[in-house]
Amino acid sequence: MWTVQVNPLAEAELVLMPADIRARFVHIAEMLEQFGPQQVGMPHVRFLQDKLWEMRLTGRDGIARAISITQTDKQILVLHVFIKKTQKTPRGAIQTATNRLERINNEKP
Repeated sequence: MWTVQVNPLAEAELVLMPADIRARFVHIAEMLEQFGPQQVGMPHVRFLQDKLWEMRLTGRDGIARAISITQTDKQILVLHVFIKKTQKTPRGAIQTATNRLERINNEKP
């Protein structure tokens, strides 16, 4: 069994998303908790780079992505949620997620 946690900054971004995008996030998070990212796969999640994955959130109101990292002990930490406006995942979005992860790692004792 996996656990999905949402970084407070990503949670603030998620709250601003349209209701159907938030509902899609919850649905995919529940699948991830039950099966893990490798088993869920496309079209719901996709590996990005390093340990980063993206949750692919679609709804009537548009397309969004949630970038997360897989951690030891079967934990998934959502780092950044954003509206997708380009074909590829923007470098800036990946950098935002990476920066948040670095901050989290620097805060650990």
